[in-house]
This record gives sequence, C-alpha cells and structure tokens, in this order.
Amino acid sequence: MAAAISLSRIEGRDLSCVRGERVIFRGLNFSVAAGSLLTLEGPNGAGKTSALRVIAGLLSPMSGTLTFTTTDGTALNDNEERGRCVAWLGHADGLKAQLSVRENAEFFARLASASSDVAAILERVGLKRVIDLPAAYLSAGQRRRLGLARLLLWPRPLWLLDEPLAALDTAGRELLVEILGGHLNGGGLVIAATHAPLGVASERVLLGAKT
Repeated sequence: MAAAISLSRIEGRDLSCVRGERVIFRGLNFSVAAGSLLTLEGPNGAGKTSALRVIAGLLSPMSGTLTFTTTDGTALNDNEERGRCVAWLGHADGLKAQLSVRENAEFFARLASASSDVAAILERVGLKRVIDLPAAYLSAGQRRRLGLARLLLWPRPLWLLDEPLAALDTAGRELLVEILGGHLNGGGLVIAATHAPLGVASERVLLGAKT
C-alpha cells in the first residue's frame, strides 16, 4: 500500500446529503487544520454518521464541495487518493470473531503494510492479558479498545470517529484522550461524531435533525 499522504487542511463547503427521498443534512460547512479536532454534534438522526461517510468518500454529497489539501498545497479530488488518508472507527468493529486479538491486529497491520510493534500497541490499549483470546469473547469495551489499536496500526493522517466513547469505561476514555492527543500533536487531523465531550479541545459543528 502506498504511504499515507500528509494533510494540512480539510474543508467542507455547503455540503448536503440525501438518502432515498430524505435530506439527511444540508449547508454543512467546516474547516479543520492539521493538529486539530473537529466534533460533529447533534441529536440522533441529525446526520453525523452520514457526514463522516461523505468525508470518507463512502457517500457522495448531493451538493457542495469537499477539499483535502496536502502539506505541499495539492488539492486531492480523487476518492482513492483521499481514501489513503483516512482511518475509520465506526459502530461496526470489523473484527474476525474466530481470530485472536493478536491475529486481528496483525491482519490490520498487514493490510496497511504497517511495521508497527503489534504486541506493544495491544499492551498500550490494555489488551495484553487477552492477546490470545478469540475476538468473539471480548467485551464491548475490549472490542472498542481493539478498534483504537487499529487506528494506531494504520499510518493515516485523518481519523474519522463515530461515537468513539461508546462502550469505554473511565480508564478507556482516558486512554482515548491520550491517543487523540498523540495523533494531534503529531500533526494528524480528527473529525468525530459524538454526543459527549471527548476531553480534548475541539472546534464544534452542530447538525440539526431533519424531518
């Protein structure tokens, strides 16, 4: 896999999204620079997950523009190029239930052509004691921690997070803050859909529910 592209900024201008006959959101504007966190907030049904999917290139907007700008000033217009910039943590954990925690992490590392120390990352996210346990036996919180490990294994500048606090206990939330801080301090970008503060300074965009 090609190396991840370095990003300086992502901007959305007057974005709207329609699924079926329903307008999910319209008039979405945002700008997030390297080293910054943007939170998408709003009630259930406001379109937070759909907005993340548009940014990831998984959904096409009905209108508006989305611009990924690299550190050398190049604008990325191709979804495949943008895809190499994105790491995703959503509701579906994408784990293979029959594989162990270690095997799942090793699979993600190979998929990303990453040379990370898998065992060290699993220890960092608090999964050392269950490293050889099949993923099918993990708790919801442990599965979320393995999702955090996946972020660390993928060398991508943009993290798109859908309710990242879900299923995490107090220690897990503190771990998330630490991991987010490390990514942002390294020049990464984070856009997160959330109902609750993440414990990291952020810009906020409020999406309103559509009927």
